[in-house]
Amino acid sequence: MTSEVTGEAGLRAGGREWAGLAVLALPTVLLALDNTVLFLALPHLSADLAATPVQQLWIMDGYGFLIAGFLVTMGSLGDRIGRRRLLLIGAAAFGAVSVVAAYAPSAELLVAARMLLGVAGATLMPSALALIRLMFRDARQRGLAVGVFVSCFMGGGAIGPLVGGVLLEHFWWGSVFLAGVPVMVLLLGAAPFVLPADRGSGAGRPDLGSVALSLGAVLLTVYGLKELAGGEGHWPALLAVPAGVALGYTFVRRQRRLADPLLDLRLFGDRLFGAALVILLLAMALQGGSYLLAGQYLQLVEGLSPLRAGLWLVPPALALAAGSLAAPLLARRFGPAVVIAAGMAVSAGGFALLTQVEPAGGPGLLTAGLVIAFLGAAPVGALGIDLIVGSAPPDKAGSASSVSETSGELGIALGVALLGSVAAVVYRASAATGLPGAAPDAARESLPGAAAAAADLPPGAALDLLAAAAGAFTSGLHVVAGVAAAVSAGLGVLAVVALRRARTQPES
Repeated sequence: MTSEVTGEAGLRAGGREWAGLAVLALPTVLLALDNTVLFLALPHLSADLAATPVQQLWIMDGYGFLIAGFLVTMGSLGDRIGRRRLLLIGAAAFGAVSVVAAYAPSAELLVAARMLLGVAGATLMPSALALIRLMFRDARQRGLAVGVFVSCFMGGGAIGPLVGGVLLEHFWWGSVFLAGVPVMVLLLGAAPFVLPADRGSGAGRPDLGSVALSLGAVLLTVYGLKELAGGEGHWPALLAVPAGVALGYTFVRRQRRLADPLLDLRLFGDRLFGAALVILLLAMALQGGSYLLAGQYLQLVEGLSPLRAGLWLVPPALALAAGSLAAPLLARRFGPAVVIAAGMAVSAGGFALLTQVEPAGGPGLLTAGLVIAFLGAAPVGALGIDLIVGSAPPDKAGSASSVSETSGELGIALGVALLGSVAAVVYRASAATGLPGAAPDAARESLPGAAAAAADLPPGAALDLLAAAAGAFTSGLHVVAGVAAAVSAGLGVLAVVALRRARTQPES
């Protein structure tokens, strides 16, 4: 396996391949949109279906959990039976289950539908990336195609709350699920004409033991990290992460013994593959953690509604999309290592700007810092995924794609957990001395706790408590921003050292 990312001469993509990319962009936007579109719909459907708090949690998170858990399995399955075939199966299932979710008569059925949507969604991302690897043999064209693909994913996540708000203004909550049905119908109709019909390796059935270990490792790890980040220190969450790590270790040992493993561990022997994966994981961790704190700051410190807070977070998401499109063009001239390293230096500057955000100082500075930070980090997504997929042999493109997607999912969960925990520790330390002496214990634990406690106090005391709590929270934001700036700078150095051999194919 080579550490050079090169093109294949004479195999430049034409109109059919670019049309195929447009078709693949459709489910990409939809998958990202489905991750965020329920932010505004959840109160409506919860009231209609009488969903309990636990059911609400699974309606929101079950989709993402199952996508993360099945990515490795579906990537390997696509390599075996053909990526286009798996993409069509997943699209048909996604469309059908979306209808079930839209008309679900109970919370239990909606939870089940959301989990099935996650399983179906897990077929789409690795299949789409693997098909891009097959369609765009020229490395420069493939880099641009991956940049478009990543920008569509970022854009879908950004417009999710806006789409949800528009639909809820005119229709019932089920409309947020039905919006995906026409997209999947169009994909099913167009894919046979513009996507290559690869047959796959024809290898035997995936090892069910490996499937179970992979699913358990990812689900337990993501669940535990998210619960711990939310301040839930109960024993299942505390045990989930080490249990997930243990299953992951067992999964790796099993792959080494199998003649036909679910995940070919030889992929990790390539230095370029491994370095790009680490950089992608940590960059996504910084994005996940900063999004978490930014959302809390806008709503709990600035007092914005969820919709207005979502609107202030649209510019950073658009910066990610724009940077993803520009990164392949810049990499043609300067090389992937230089572009990623320079981008991480810019990102470090954006995070450093966040250390200057003040309580109730307006959302402008926060958004500006995030725009700079995310614009600088954008090349990691576009070029990193391209390096990961491009460094793998074509017959392992699905597995490589699934590994990159799983890395992104774990990175976000890791960032939410670790950076959220850092912010919580700083908040409690600041609250111990900064909050009024009579403040309830809940106010000293978290900013949401302070907001809830303030509702039961006289107006003057409530304002004093909220002001002190906002200051404590902002102190945590400053520390997290400083950590993110330092990590970003470190990732820039790692990119220069570990990715320096990565090259794009000269223009032919």
